[in-house]
Amino acid sequence: MTAVKLTNIRKSYGATEVMHGVDLQIEEGEFVVFVGPSGCGKSTLLRMIAGLESITSGEMEIDGLRVNEVPPSKRGIAMVFQSYALYPHMSVYNNMAFGLKIAKKSKAEVDKRVRDAAAILQLEPYLNRLPRALSGGQRQRVAIGRAICRDPKVFLFDEPLSNLDAALRVATRIEIAKLKESLPNSTMVYVTHDQVEAMTLADRIVVLSNGYIEQVGAPIDLYKRPANLFVAKFIGSPAMNIVPGTVLKTGPKTTVQLTNGGKATVPISTDASMQGQAVHVGFRPEDMEVTNAKSKMIEGEISLVESLGEVTNIYVDIEGVEEPVVIKVPESTDLKRGQTTGMSASPDKMHLFDNDGNTLFRS
Repeated sequence: MTAVKLTNIRKSYGATEVMHGVDLQIEEGEFVVFVGPSGCGKSTLLRMIAGLESITSGEMEIDGLRVNEVPPSKRGIAMVFQSYALYPHMSVYNNMAFGLKIAKKSKAEVDKRVRDAAAILQLEPYLNRLPRALSGGQRQRVAIGRAICRDPKVFLFDEPLSNLDAALRVATRIEIAKLKESLPNSTMVYVTHDQVEAMTLADRIVVLSNGYIEQVGAPIDLYKRPANLFVAKFIGSPAMNIVPGTVLKTGPKTTVQLTNGGKATVPISTDASMQGQAVHVGFRPEDMEVTNAKSKMIEGEISLVESLGEVTNIYVDIEGVEEPVVIKVPESTDLKRGQTTGMSASPDKMHLFDNDGNTLFRS
C-alpha cells in the first residue's frame, strides 16, 4: 500500500512559487530521506505532509485518503522536531504520555504504550527524570518515543540530529536505524542536510533543488548513477570531480578533449551529433590515482594535502576548472603543496554529462 502519495504538489507564498509540481509515492514500510541544500524545499515538503503548511495546489494522500484540508492531528502522523519540543516541567514518562492522555486513552493503554516505547529506545531508567537531567541524545530519544506512543501511520523527522554534537549524532543515528528495524511496517520520512545520515538510513533518497525533485532512488544508485550534475556533486563527500571538455570522437567510446589539454576516453556511447559539443567528465575522488606516467589524464598544481588518518585528500588546481580536483588515497603521501602532479581515473568509473548537465548513461 502507498503510505504517502503526492501528486503535482505546489506551494506558493504570494506570487512566489517555492514547490513546483512535486510527484512522489512513498510505500508502506519505507524509510525515505529528503536531502538538498538549504532553501531547496525539503522541510517545506515535510511540513505539508504533516499539515503544518497549506498546499497551494495538487493532491496529498496518506494511507489512501485525501488529506489536503485534514488538520495535523487527524492525519495519523507523528513528527519529531529538531528542537525536541519537550515540556520542561514534565517527567520523561509524562512527556511521552501527554498526547495519549489528550486523546483520552485508558490509563492501562497509556502505560503500556509508554513502557513499550521506552523499551525500544532504552529509556526505562530515565522515565522519572525531567528533560533538563538528560543529555541531548537522550532528549531526542524521548521525542522519538513520544512519536512511537501515538502509533502513527507515518513518522516525520525534521533534521532531528542537527542539534547534537558529532558523537551523539552517530549514536542517535544508530538508535534510529534500530528503531526502523524494530518497526518494519512503519513508514518514515526524514529530512536532513547530512549525507551520511541519508546514505546510511534511507531505503530511498529524494534529492531536492529549488523546489524540484532532481532524482529519487536507492542510496547506492544515486551515488553510482546520478541523473545529472547537481546530484553528482551533491551526493558524496568529497564531491564528484567535474572537468569540462569537448567531444573529439564519438562511438561506443567517447573521447573528450579536457579543458587543460588532457584527454579522457569514456566507455559511454555517443552518436555523431555530439561531435564538437561541450560536455563534462566526472570522476569520484576515490576512483583517482596520482601518476606522472604517459597514461596520465590530466595534471595540475597541488593546493592542499589533507591528512585525515585513514585517508588523505589531495586537492589539485587545474587550469580551466573552477574547483580543485580531489584525489582520495588510502594512505599518507609524500606529495606537498605547490608540486605539480599528474592524475588518472579508471575509465569504467567515469561519468559523462552533456552541456545541459544531464547524465549520459552507459548502455
